[in-house]
Amino acid sequence: MTQPTTIRREPHIVPGLSSGPEAAPLLRTALSLAASGVPVLPLRRGKVPFGNCRTCAGNACGGRPNMKTPGPCTCPHPCHGWAAATTDPAVINSTAWARAWREAAGVAYHPGGAGLTVVDLDDAEAIAWARETLPATRTVPTTRGEHWLYQGAMQSANDVRPGVDIKSTMAYARWLGPGTGSMTDLPDVVRALTVKEPTTVRPAAVTVPALAGGGECPHRTPTYLERGIAMAEQRITEASGAVHATVYRTFLAVLSRHGRCGCLTDAHVARLFTAAHAKGESPRHCTDAWTNARTALGM
Repeated sequence: MTQPTTIRREPHIVPGLSSGPEAAPLLRTALSLAASGVPVLPLRRGKVPFGNCRTCAGNACGGRPNMKTPGPCTCPHPCHGWAAATTDPAVINSTAWARAWREAAGVAYHPGGAGLTVVDLDDAEAIAWARETLPATRTVPTTRGEHWLYQGAMQSANDVRPGVDIKSTMAYARWLGPGTGSMTDLPDVVRALTVKEPTTVRPAAVTVPALAGGGECPHRTPTYLERGIAMAEQRITEASGAVHATVYRTFLAVLSRHGRCGCLTDAHVARLFTAAHAKGESPRHCTDAWTNARTALGM
């Protein structure tokens, strides 16, 4: 998925939906982007999304299903920031979004939803660093710096280094035009910007009960073991904070139950590592957490 470089068609705008000299062009831009598979939302003055409606105020509705904390919200208004971004022209062109478009000062898009990552460079120093460090890719001038666009989505993070933010999943970026240059696949050097140095984990005191009676290990029951691995994957996937600690505790729990009896296979461990990778953990962090858990259990 790449950002469109041309407007392929003139989208239909409901008569009277938007008024004022600025609203119609913004709406046309939003519909054109959506037609190319780029989820969009209106921005108000100050370059921020519109606030939640009364029903959604304080996140009382539970949030939208694609937010960090899933919820039941089906509000038709552009609430919940980046999570409201959509490619549905019926929603973008709806009466529920009409007021937002009348008051809009810009268009934003959800990079991760379009399979993109934006490296937001805020100043000349950050741009100079990017030119020396990152692979060349499509660039878009901004008010203070540049957006560098890469093909591929990743975890978003602010202040990964001075003047540099990463905008991809669970984030929005202003649409400032298609930019220039060919878009490059997301490189590891950009992914690594969000990886924090591993912290020393203090192993918890865990007592591993010895297997009683000998004979075949009860954990080898396929249903029992599969349920345990699935629960561990779910625990990692649902971690909303302190991901490092959650991964470590989950590895510790799995090893305490299955680490001494030979139940765990490479395939089981790979599933746990894959779940951790999906939450942003690097291979090094996963290996460190696994090693720390084994050390805590005396393995």
